[in-house]
Amino acid sequence: MQTVTISWLKSLEVFDNVPDEQLQWFIDNSDYQWFDADDFLLEPGKPLTGPHLIVSGVMHFYIIRDGGRNEYADFVKGDVTGYLPYSRGKVSIGYAQARVDTQLMSFRSEKMMEMIKEQFELTQALVHVMTNRVKNFTQIRQQNEKMMALGKLSAGLAHELNNPASAIVRDSMSLKEHLKLNANTLKGFVTIKMDEDQADAMNEELFKVLSVTDRPHLSLKERTQREDDIADWFDEIEVENSYTIAESFVDFNFTVDDLKSCAKHIPSQHVSAVFNRVSNLLVTERMVDDIQESSNRIATLVNSVKNFTHMDRGEDKQFADIHVGIRNTLTMLGHKVRSGNITVVEDYDLSLPKVNALIGELNQVWTNLIDNAIDAMETNGKGTLTLKTERDKEFVQVFVMNDGPEIPEETLQKIFDPFFTTKPMGKGTGMGLETVQRIVQQQHNGSVKVKSTPQRTEFIICFPIDG
Repeated sequence: MQTVTISWLKSLEVFDNVPDEQLQWFIDNSDYQWFDADDFLLEPGKPLTGPHLIVSGVMHFYIIRDGGRNEYADFVKGDVTGYLPYSRGKVSIGYAQARVDTQLMSFRSEKMMEMIKEQFELTQALVHVMTNRVKNFTQIRQQNEKMMALGKLSAGLAHELNNPASAIVRDSMSLKEHLKLNANTLKGFVTIKMDEDQADAMNEELFKVLSVTDRPHLSLKERTQREDDIADWFDEIEVENSYTIAESFVDFNFTVDDLKSCAKHIPSQHVSAVFNRVSNLLVTERMVDDIQESSNRIATLVNSVKNFTHMDRGEDKQFADIHVGIRNTLTMLGHKVRSGNITVVEDYDLSLPKVNALIGELNQVWTNLIDNAIDAMETNGKGTLTLKTERDKEFVQVFVMNDGPEIPEETLQKIFDPFFTTKPMGKGTGMGLETVQRIVQQQHNGSVKVKSTPQRTEFIICFPIDG
């Protein structure tokens, strides 16, 4: 076992400005500890002890969160860990485990007040260790929080992207098959003979129907009846593929009367070929429309992801429309909203000016609050999520409300505490609302309030418009 000396302590950056007599006092009031590989120095809920100086070996710190391990740091020879002067933490929130056989020099915690009163430079050196640790821990935690916020969206986003992507593949394959020429179709098309006036008159009748964009929504019963009526009429005038092509005409809101108006301008011997050809074109247009709609949906989702993560902007505050971030968050959580049978009510004051804020950080706020609101309504099997914005003098206020169960008073008192959660293991981390409060209070000089009554819980975010 190695013996710690003043000269060795002076070789460490943390102690290089501490007087020798204070270092000797530190040694005299410390004890040596030995940990075999995999032994624990700290475990969650256990009182913090120390400070501990790593004399040899490696002590690894990690937290179990959301069913998995979050790795934070390795303390190696010369590092200081454990309880430090003025630290507010009294118990451990994670694990400190020896990676290899490890020796510590552990200061007797009961001597801490004596150190603070009488050993100024030593206390100052250890406080500096604590501030650096807090800074490093905060940076790691903030990165983990951003990853957790994105993690909440990943499954739903994959589902959102999978649907339109699959639709594009399916429709493109169908379109390819549909556009293949076959001998009978080509023969019927090239043998059609119509003069210019007939063609113009028929086109006029067709586009009279096709130009109507506000098409009525037919119930399943109404649609089936219209398809049967058109197919029966096609059979009467001996149009081939009557039931198959009737469906495409109904898609574009044609009735039997509309088709009769078209047929008046078509030579009787070509009626079947013309209607089959028109149906072919309608099917092609419908497939192209579906592909375009699916492509636009993917583009919208990708744009929402980019805006949500704010990955094309810097990290400084900037003026932006607060509603864009809220709507992007709703888009990202769209699958969870629909699967939860949630009705979304958006009550925005669109006259609000742009706010000076860290937009990417605020998106974490909206994600945590909306995600929590959806989870709160899960017990009902349905619910209403209300999002409201308004101006209060020089401040903007954002309300996130749900009609789930009331939050008990004892829970309300702890709701912003780190690692506190009422969600089952593997679903909640207890960091969501703590993150919300930190971002709003510390980074935006604002406030977070929560009110809860039966069937109404609301979170109110308030911060200055000018940042």
